[in-house]
Amino acid sequence: MTSTPHTDVLVIGAGPGGYVAAIRASQLGKQVTIVEKKHIGGACLNVGCIPSKALIEASHYAAIAEKSGQTGVEFQPPAVNFEKLQQWKGSIVNQLTEGVSGLLQARKINIITGEVSFIDKHTVQLTGGENREMTFSSCIIATGSSPLSIPAFPFGEQILSSTEALSLKERPSSLAIIGGGYIGIELGTMFANFGTEVTIFEGLSSILPGFSSDMADIVHQQLAAKRNVSIKTETAIDSVVNKKEGVKLYWEESGEKSSLEADYVLVTVGRKPNTASLGLVDAGINCEESGLIPVDGQCRTNQSHIFAIGDVTPGPALAHRASLQGKMAAEALDGGVVDANDYVIPAVVFSEPPLAAVGLSEEAAHNEGYSVEVQIFPMSHNGRALTVSSPQGFVKLVVNREDQTVLGAEAAGEGAPELINELAVCVQSELTAEDISLVVHAHPTLGESIMEAAEKTLGVPIHSM
Repeated sequence: MTSTPHTDVLVIGAGPGGYVAAIRASQLGKQVTIVEKKHIGGACLNVGCIPSKALIEASHYAAIAEKSGQTGVEFQPPAVNFEKLQQWKGSIVNQLTEGVSGLLQARKINIITGEVSFIDKHTVQLTGGENREMTFSSCIIATGSSPLSIPAFPFGEQILSSTEALSLKERPSSLAIIGGGYIGIELGTMFANFGTEVTIFEGLSSILPGFSSDMADIVHQQLAAKRNVSIKTETAIDSVVNKKEGVKLYWEESGEKSSLEADYVLVTVGRKPNTASLGLVDAGINCEESGLIPVDGQCRTNQSHIFAIGDVTPGPALAHRASLQGKMAAEALDGGVVDANDYVIPAVVFSEPPLAAVGLSEEAAHNEGYSVEVQIFPMSHNGRALTVSSPQGFVKLVVNREDQTVLGAEAAGEGAPELINELAVCVQSELTAEDISLVVHAHPTLGESIMEAAEKTLGVPIHSM
């Protein structure tokens, strides 16, 4: 009789949370098994963060003719070979996923392709590549999330999720997007740069809900200025009909029925946690109706030896948050004392201009009882921003009036996704505006805008009134 295999730590899911958790647990001397249903690297590396940012960057090249004309450098609009574009994107994905596989193998982590469902609190059933049971001492659930569909018009044919949209082999001439959150805005801008006629529908009064109006407005204005983009807020789509070639959308506007035809419709109304098939109830794991798994500050579920990280837990669905939680969970199961509340999590949107935020917003700071001062330094006053023809945007600091501690920050404009890392250090380390102002920032750089915002807070601005 064959005995049931056992592992110290079972990690379910090999995305940016799972593979990081597996590596950290291995570094701590644990025997680790990681099970992945589809691809090493998870959704982020294969059909999310990495491929989308690769295509977004390529779309900037496609739109460069219009931008460069302002400088006197003129050339014909480029042609876009979508098939070659997808091959380039695929090469990046392959390089990164192979790199992750190599890291796991170097740590002698047992990699299994298949699916997992709990039998009890210490046993799972493996199906797919290997059909057998396995026992574990500790487990980390890192199964991620999937695009959320709308029952009235499910994914299929010309109705796309972000996964299919990122794999199109040819440029659509027209695209309708349902959902003006960060995914819809990023991909809508990308396709518009490639020359697609884009219409974005958002049910709320503003695109990019969850971000400040200052940031959402600047993206809305720049998108609306494009000749091939239309944005309809406070608009709910009633139905979508697949036609022989393309789709037709219907909605009500000003009391009348309106419609639009497009090659495809992209639905980006959110994501759902991949927990339905895990058999959580058999392990006694509490789960919300939405499928999210509640955890404590150490990422523990109600079962002390079972952890959950990333998109399956309440909170922002961000790869870097999942990676942080992966390290925390691995250290906690080894006896480490960590707490998620000790960390600030930056958020980034690769829109035009790009946006980033970290820490408390002005509204959140007020709600928590702080007396705050808010200072904004416009990118139009930054020499580097002007030399790269990107004067749109700003750096904003939310500062506690009592002790000048930086509680939160926002960056909008060229370089915002990189600037937010310095700003995250400021918030995480509880630096003051004076601390920032005393750091000499190289000139000319976008980072000078952070120093300038700090000097405005101190009442001694140099490059603003």
